[in-house]
Amino acid sequence: MKKSSTLEVEFAGLTLQTPLVLLSGCVGFGEEYTRIAGFSNHDVGAVILKGTTLEPRLGNAPHRLYETPSGMLNAIGLQNPGARHVVDAVLPHLPWSETQFWANANGTSPEEYGEVAAIFDDSPVSAIEINISCPNVKAGGVHFGNDPAMAAKVVAAMRKRTSKPLITKLSPNNADIAEVARCCIDAGSDALSVINTLVGMAVDRECRRPVLANISGGLSGPAIKPVALWKLHQVYQVAAKHGVPILGQGGITTPEDAIDFAIVGAQAIGIGTGLFYDPLLCPKLLEGMDDYLQRHAIARWSELVGTLVA
Repeated sequence: MKKSSTLEVEFAGLTLQTPLVLLSGCVGFGEEYTRIAGFSNHDVGAVILKGTTLEPRLGNAPHRLYETPSGMLNAIGLQNPGARHVVDAVLPHLPWSETQFWANANGTSPEEYGEVAAIFDDSPVSAIEINISCPNVKAGGVHFGNDPAMAAKVVAAMRKRTSKPLITKLSPNNADIAEVARCCIDAGSDALSVINTLVGMAVDRECRRPVLANISGGLSGPAIKPVALWKLHQVYQVAAKHGVPILGQGGITTPEDAIDFAIVGAQAIGIGTGLFYDPLLCPKLLEGMDDYLQRHAIARWSELVGTLVA
């Protein structure tokens, strides 16, 4: 679609051509998704690459995906070829003139996160998302996201190794997400990503076994939207005081969903599981978002952010 300039946003020192950000794990390393006929990177503010670790990972055993009512469980387990391979073999083939690409860093210790940050620091990615909240890996992952002190150590370790904007992805699976957010900001996070998937499971009742080989997985999709909005509201109370922007996500499949997240406090809008339902979702979202701004005489998308009356 022909976009209105009102949809351009500033995020952690970066200018995004639209608020839409394709989420890590949902579009591979970018090159897979761009082959879809009718897809345009010009509708997207940024693409977050698949979660990457220092060394290659095979991920979890199958089954690794399971459709649920209004959502999906995944337990991929961060399968990836390693950060160095991504920088050397994947990044050179991405369409850099069309949109921004952000890395997604993972590790089993603060030091390992720092090593991944250093590798991506010497690359053309615009920013690095820190995944301290993956619920389906055995080491690291959600453990760091549930411990404010450990979350801060991971952010600090990466802050020492890169000058690129850092975006910390927070877990909904903890008692005080606002405290984790505060600690990450204090440690040097430039932005926050809210939220990662919820922990869930499914049962094969005929065999009386878990459907997923990992037993549990991350629940995403429209089913988690109310939880995502509540967690976003909690984090925004902290982030707004520090001038830190938020990438909001969790079940966004319609323009109305995107607008709800902006009102609650999200500057950028993450699109993930919705792409599995409709790979050409982005232009439909932008059209509805732009129409809302015009109907309410709002000049820019950023003017809508954080306008919840409570």
